[in-house]
Amino acid sequence: MAWVILVAAGLLEVVMAYSLKMSEGFSHLWWAISFLVFAFLSFGALSFALRSLEVGTAYAVWTGIGAVGTAALGMLLMGDDVSAVKLGSIAFIIIGVVGLNLSGAAH
Repeated sequence: MAWVILVAAGLLEVVMAYSLKMSEGFSHLWWAISFLVFAFLSFGALSFALRSLEVGTAYAVWTGIGAVGTAALGMLLMGDDVSAVKLGSIAFIIIGVVGLNLSGAAH
């Protein structure tokens, strides 16, 4: 169950980042409030997941989902540039997170 909550926390981080972008430096009140709500939910879910997961692995998964998800969202929906280097870097993030999970599973 902790892993499901952790994945949800990572997805909430993506929404948090999107809200932050849309707030345009906190100049749009509802987007700024959305950022705060999703930040609270994401950190809360991460905190709950950390009750039973290793901090290093959980944090890497949380930030990895946030980074990959936000980059994908930017490229797919917000007109961010797509390049081989960017896609390769995303792949390395995924490989790193999987590697951390596999190293934790060996113990």
